[in-house]
Amino acid sequence: MTITAPLPQPALNFLWLEITGKCQLECTHCYANSGPDGTHGRMTLANWINVLDQAAAGGVRMVQFIGGEPTLHPDFPTLVDHALDAGLQVEVYSNLVRVTDALWDLFTRPGVQLATSYYSDDTGQHQAITRRNTLARTEANIAEAVRRGIPLRVGIIDLGDGQRIEQAQARLAELGATNVGLDRMRLLGRPAQRACDASELCGRCGDGIAAILPDGTLSPCPLSRWLTAGNVTSTPLTDLAPRVRQLADQHITPALPHACKPPCEPQCNPGCNPGVNQPGGGDGCQPKMGCNPNQACKPKTPCRPDVSCKPK
Repeated sequence: MTITAPLPQPALNFLWLEITGKCQLECTHCYANSGPDGTHGRMTLANWINVLDQAAAGGVRMVQFIGGEPTLHPDFPTLVDHALDAGLQVEVYSNLVRVTDALWDLFTRPGVQLATSYYSDDTGQHQAITRRNTLARTEANIAEAVRRGIPLRVGIIDLGDGQRIEQAQARLAELGATNVGLDRMRLLGRPAQRACDASELCGRCGDGIAAILPDGTLSPCPLSRWLTAGNVTSTPLTDLAPRVRQLADQHITPALPHACKPPCEPQCNPGCNPGVNQPGGGDGCQPKMGCNPNQACKPKTPCRPDVSCKPK
């Protein structure tokens, strides 16, 4: 009898592709410091196409286009089409402020799903967080995505200070959104208290997942952007992928073994629900909802002194 050895697991099965730092909004809690003055970075269309090809060949199953606002990148439709043609599943994390007819056609393609953030049903409160009066447009586009049957998940980000969380949940239910998660603000990027703080991470960074930033930097996740495994413009993704896990092992405290069963995947929540520690119920990782808030996923140690912390 011939015994076939199991195939090796791919180093990466999910990638965040941060294709731009440009965004219509200027949210007070943005971990990437995105805004109207952001740029598309150094990555060219050819660079991103090459990454997608390498990802598909290397075992990546899903990519999430993020920003900034990814739909503002001039090559965004081309990149989504290429990812789908390469056999990758696609999630687009958009603020849903402006969706053209062409984008709706793209979002309804098989293999594409949408994600967005929501903060409050109150116009003033929403504007104080996003620094733009865009609540009505975002809500209208959430309702339109539901009407069109596009898979959609919404993450409510709790920034504290009396934010209308329960009312926001009720409003999303009125709009027809059923896949709704809850997370707290991460003290990274714009609201950072330190240049880097690994205690704000969930501990699963680099566990088969990684992020590519607009300049080509490969990091364990978008929130751990100060940790650099290399740059895909100069080194193939397949060569860099093993370094992501090593980097995370060196600098990030792993999540507790019992936290989240089955293991949380990035598509469950905007940032795989980094460091969740809110009160909640349930047991383990709920499909499409991220780490269960009851679980102690939060790392216990801060960013180590030997990490080169570069303020963004």
